[in-house]
Amino acid sequence: MRIAVVDGQGGGIGKAIVERFRKEFKDTIDIVALGTNSLATSLMLKAGANDGATGENAIVYNVSRVDFILGPIGIISANSLLGELTPIMANAISESSAQKVLIPLNKCHVVVVGVENKPIQNYIDEAIDIVSAQSMK
Repeated sequence: MRIAVVDGQGGGIGKAIVERFRKEFKDTIDIVALGTNSLATSLMLKAGANDGATGENAIVYNVSRVDFILGPIGIISANSLLGELTPIMANAISESSAQKVLIPLNKCHVVVVGVENKPIQNYIDEAIDIVSAQSMK
């Protein structure tokens, strides 16, 4: 199984996702860190990603070559992450046939009605459950 973790800005959410997925799945999954900037990519690589790439072309190219895409909900919204996520990136992520597992954060001016306000770690735990269940099919 191959997953992409997309993040930008400081890369903290991506780092947390990579750390938890690496701990849970050990070496049974291939994690690709896709950062909108080099800091985000670097943090995700240090957290245990197998590969990493930075920028618009890297994200557009790689999101069609994975089974799952994980990241904050803003990765499907053009100009989110304080403008780091371009419309081309958001479109490529949205159109990818990969299963998207998104962490609901309100910082991107997207509010999902009915979602409880929980610590990010709880959402990452739920993401692990989703990926585990989907990979068993």
